[in-house]
Amino acid sequence: MNFLVYCPLTTESPRPSSLKDWLPEVAWFAIQSLIKLDGFEQFSQHLEKEAPRRFQDWYNALAPENEKLPLDWKRLEGFPFQKMLVVRCLRPDRLTIALDNFIKRTLPNGTAFVECDNTSSADEILTSSYADSTPQTPIFFILSPGANPIKNVQNLARSLGFDPSKHLHQVALGQGQDVVANQLLDMGHKEGQWIMLQNVHLMPGFLFDLCKRMDSFAVEGSHPTFRLYLSADPSKGIPIELLEKSIKLTNEPPQGFKANMNRAFVTFKKEEFDERESKIKTILFGLCYFHSVMSERRKFGPKGFNMLYPFSEGDLRDSSIVLQNYMDGAGGSGKIPWDDLKYLIGEIMYGGHIVNDWDRILCATYLEHLLND
Repeated sequence: MNFLVYCPLTTESPRPSSLKDWLPEVAWFAIQSLIKLDGFEQFSQHLEKEAPRRFQDWYNALAPENEKLPLDWKRLEGFPFQKMLVVRCLRPDRLTIALDNFIKRTLPNGTAFVECDNTSSADEILTSSYADSTPQTPIFFILSPGANPIKNVQNLARSLGFDPSKHLHQVALGQGQDVVANQLLDMGHKEGQWIMLQNVHLMPGFLFDLCKRMDSFAVEGSHPTFRLYLSADPSKGIPIELLEKSIKLTNEPPQGFKANMNRAFVTFKKEEFDERESKIKTILFGLCYFHSVMSERRKFGPKGFNMLYPFSEGDLRDSSIVLQNYMDGAGGSGKIPWDDLKYLIGEIMYGGHIVNDWDRILCATYLEHLLND
């Protein structure tokens, strides 16, 4: 387990010239550490001398975690954890997928652990996190492009019977706002209100005082309905102590097209989706497909797009609102304004992120294929 987590490097033995064409130096140094583990003593020698070409084929595979290793190492199919150590050394980019597969195959009902976030909406995940929170355990949103945690917290308050306008107090941190934040914290702690501090990474000094204040609240005993919500961009200035106290949530794009489709589809509440007429449901499905393709293409780096664009669920949500407004405006005439929809979605909602002409053509081509009669 320690090896899987840390993957130490041993640099005494230089990488053989015969492997320089395809094996990165860092992978060779990781292998030099791997051979110190029981059962792997011969791995380096087999890689270098006995079957370098077959190891290269395995290394170049699209999903090497699913391929058998060369020579006697195919026996690791029966020892999936040990096989993951090889993936960790040679293809660390595939480790997340390998871990997912390991959990699915090893734990009872393992798929539920791996896919729970892909099949739940942001509101459902926040509701489940709230059940684990306490007045001493803040919920910390680590922001990603397009994320809007305020809306999710307001929805959570309504679902629990609170009026967000009276029960939820928010302040965006910046110069001089620490005084306001402290006043709100004292009030929330005594009266059981919810306090949301946004962009806390802008005032790292305040966060050390916040940790002490939370400790003193724990000693005094807070009102049982008091909750603290924090939001910040990823930052090295956030105290580790605060991160360890908190339940941390972030909205990362899922891995894989199917997972992206699941996540895109749960953006829409089931009741709202069911109420819509069938042609709008069909177009929404096409939009989810389009969003998933655009999100997933980013994994191919410069072969996917010329630049990395921050497409997010916000783009999908806003596109669906535009769609609904246009269909309402059509007044039941039955005619779908395809050209208008393609322009608004491809040139403004998603196209607003795109600055390269070829990427814009790619985006328009997907929409041409997906949005038509």
